[in-house]
Amino acid sequence: MENFNDLAVFAAVARERSFTRAAAKLGVSPSALSQTIRNLEERLGIRLLTRTTRSVASTEAGERLLRTLAPRLEEIEAELAALSELREKPAGTVRITAGEHPAISILQPALKRFLPDHPDIQVEIIIDSGLTDIVSGGYDAGVRMGEQVAKDMVAVRIGPQMRMAIVASPAYFEQRPLPKTPQDLMDHRIINTRFPTLGGLFAWGLEKDGREVKVRGEGQLVFNSLRMRLQSALDGLGVAYIPEDQVLSHIAEGSLVRVLEDWCPSFPGYQLYYPSRRHPSPAMALLVDVLRYRGA
Repeated sequence: MENFNDLAVFAAVARERSFTRAAAKLGVSPSALSQTIRNLEERLGIRLLTRTTRSVASTEAGERLLRTLAPRLEEIEAELAALSELREKPAGTVRITAGEHPAISILQPALKRFLPDHPDIQVEIIIDSGLTDIVSGGYDAGVRMGEQVAKDMVAVRIGPQMRMAIVASPAYFEQRPLPKTPQDLMDHRIINTRFPTLGGLFAWGLEKDGREVKVRGEGQLVFNSLRMRLQSALDGLGVAYIPEDQVLSHIAEGSLVRVLEDWCPSFPGYQLYYPSRRHPSPAMALLVDVLRYRGA
């Protein structure tokens, strides 16, 4: 029976491709995980993982075992979570991966309303600008733009339509003319964004009267952080492309100037998604209901 725990440990290490990351998720030491894997390999009489000083990879036998184990472990975890339905109060941990903007603008306000009424529920939110695989990452759900959600997921709309804003500080524009067209941005210092999934610099998607333009300008700064892009724009270091809701107050008070507003149409907002084959736990179901967007 102790082999079941060892198999779960193997699956965690194989998914993460790292003893250190797997140990952090499981709450044990990397050395303990390494010893567990060695014991499992000795009992099975076959090597499951190839280890180097920099990486961990599954052998052919390890890949075969992981393909068999992964869906069954998910089913077991889902059933164990469903047992909390028998409790009077929903309990447990809900793990969500989300980008920085939806975490700040949607999840954080929802938690303020949700958590005080549900003291037995814990929520873990991991900020990640990449397109994380929520199944292999061990998450209950993810938050992404609607067009980025895979077809085999259950998707729930959790936010309104969105718009982006192109902004810079008044001091910055004192030194340079205001851009009148997207092409004019090529003469400005662009505060760029790099997302792990895309690799290259993020292109600003502008549109007007059916004409679409992708803008990739040059500048001294590249961030994967919304807050650092915003602060750099406030500091006069360049022109930034930021979700409208994050800059409206700064525009109103005069600390930021908005340009090319007519080139920034609205688009579908965020959705929370989770695997269609996984029945959400009571804790997860409650949180989904709180997050569900009920606006126009």
